[in-house]
Amino acid sequence: MATLGVNIDHVATLRQQRGTKYPDPIDAAILVQNAGADQITVHLREDRRHIQDRDVKLLKQILQIPLNLEIGNTKEMIDFALTIRPNMVTLVPEKREERTTEGGLNLNQGFDSLKNTTKILQDNGIPVSLFVEPNLEDIELSMKIGAKMVELHTGRYAEQDGNLADEEFERICKATKQAHKFDLIVHSGHGLHYRNAKRIAKIEGMCDLNIGHSIISYAVLVGLERAVQEMKAIVS
Repeated sequence: MATLGVNIDHVATLRQQRGTKYPDPIDAAILVQNAGADQITVHLREDRRHIQDRDVKLLKQILQIPLNLEIGNTKEMIDFALTIRPNMVTLVPEKREERTTEGGLNLNQGFDSLKNTTKILQDNGIPVSLFVEPNLEDIELSMKIGAKMVELHTGRYAEQDGNLADEEFERICKATKQAHKFDLIVHSGHGLHYRNAKRIAKIEGMCDLNIGHSIISYAVLVGLERAVQEMKAIVS
């Protein structure tokens, strides 16, 4: 049975849009936790477009479920993670001009730096997940880098229909199977919603789904607790 990590970045997006103190992602995290989510995920971006340092610090203090901190592979973010000590760190690619993360890490280009960062974090007791494309090469490179986990990018699967979606789904299945051969825990995320998440959750060996935008969007209509509860039922 897969577990559900809920990304609350876009609660902070609404707050930052107007420069107000509300809606507070801390309030949202408590509702999400009480609704049955297994993990809270936040992405602290270099440009601080949504989640702020204050948010992460408070979440680490109050949450009774794990906190997954997504960060870019920079010294500033590594130092911040070592100070906050989240339950896990997911290293993600980051570009200033993108609306949201557009794909997995370039593991070949960043191999040495990612390996060094992974070692630093894990030597300090913070497990590391790498956000990667669902292909066999990236899974093997993740193992060589030394990560404990991978999060498979499901964006291309989510964007397709019919046979193209089936092809992407098979890639995710093969990547999951390969990851388990290397003793890597497998998460997945990006673009998953109420109509396509169940298929991913049913993949043998899939541990966790990280879902944010679709849950927060649905919550505008039905409320956050119901939105989380319905997705939790789909995933589990």
